Amino acid sequence: MSRDRRRLVVGVTGATGAIYAQRLLQVLREAGDVESHLVISPPGMLTIKHELGLSRQSFQELADEVHSFRDVGASLASGSFATAGMVIAPCSVRTLAAVANGLSDNLITRAADVTLKERRRLVLMLRETPFNLAHLRNMTAVTEMGGVVFPPLPAFYLQPQSILEMVDHTVARVLEMFDIAVPSPRWQGLAPDQARP
Repeated sequence: MSRDRRRLVVGVTGATGAIYAQRLLQVLREAGDVESHLVISPPGMLTIKHELGLSRQSFQELADEVHSFRDVGASLASGSFATAGMVIAPCSVRTLAAVANGLSDNLITRAADVTLKERRRLVLMLRETPFNLAHLRNMTAVTEMGGVVFPPLPAFYLQPQSILEMVDHTVARVLEMFDIAVPSPRWQGLAPDQARP
């Protein structure tokens, strides 16, 4: 990979919403100027197989580099490995809790911890509903540490015609947080005649 390419770490956990990781990796590949580094948890792989019908190899081929979930000695585990940041997509509440409490017991949580300590952008696409008090407190803790909790909620004001349109809009908004611009519909405001109740 060229030294001029930025790196983005993508963690995939066992929450529902594997399509977000799939599309994020595909969009990064299409953008061409960002090197993706992928880590998948064992539950994340189960969700990928169930929701997308993809094998491990097929999914991993979407990324530029793949790292083992158990390899806490990988390059991603060090702050000296320069990245633009990290996205966990989707993010389970177990992973949220680990990040909130600094439990670096696997490469996803260690890479997230490194991202926070290096003051880089960490985005958690949290998939859970409803939230209990532990979830809310953990989200607050991550936010106070500089992370961004980004539940992938659809923007119905764009009047999406498919699930893929909703997913793509959310992925574009997440990537904007890393200054990665991809084509996406934008809210243009209501016309004056529409703005009246």
